[in-house]
Amino acid sequence: MSQLLRVQNFTVSSDGFGAGEGQSLEKPFGHADPGNLLAWAFATDHPPINRSEPGGSRGLDDYFTRDYARNIGAEIMGRNKFGPQRGPWQDDEWQGWWGDEPPFHTPVFVMTHHNRPSFTLSDTTFHFVDGDPAAVLAQAKEAAQGQDVRLGGGATIIRQFLEADLVDTLHVAVAPTKLGSGARLWKSPDELLDRFHQDVVPSPSGVTHHLFWRK
Repeated sequence: MSQLLRVQNFTVSSDGFGAGEGQSLEKPFGHADPGNLLAWAFATDHPPINRSEPGGSRGLDDYFTRDYARNIGAEIMGRNKFGPQRGPWQDDEWQGWWGDEPPFHTPVFVMTHHNRPSFTLSDTTFHFVDGDPAAVLAQAKEAAQGQDVRLGGGATIIRQFLEADLVDTLHVAVAPTKLGSGARLWKSPDELLDRFHQDVVPSPSGVTHHLFWRK
């Protein structure tokens, strides 16, 4: 089977925003509260970032968070998911929001127009690449060594890859909260139905899971 480009566990507000406005070092999601937006994922037994206390739900939401690393050999993310700096890099010592043990465990390709040396934290290596979506995807697929590539976001990067018709599957969780402004993935999930099949699965946690795969 060919390598897939997959969007996994990407969460948007009920009005389609993946993050708010005013991103800063202290506020990676801008005016959005990640505790509200991502509450469904953090409450599972396999949250995206390890919690200090054990336990968590083992139901539908956990099915999706548990699938996060399955057959993933590389990730692509936008610069704004890595950090809040804009323009030329001013501080190469700062190594992103992810701490000494990033949750990726693969090569990560950060899309940016400004060069920066690659570096490794634990088993994650960050590469900073300037190229169009197809060129960056080719690099990520080579690094993934036959496994799939995760498209991590944010919303702007996902839209770019959708517009280039490069995305194979998407899992988007719609949270029951409105943001009003920010980085928007869609006005309606129906925008994707010309190219994708769709299943919609409501969860007891209050989010609605939208699953898309190519027609």
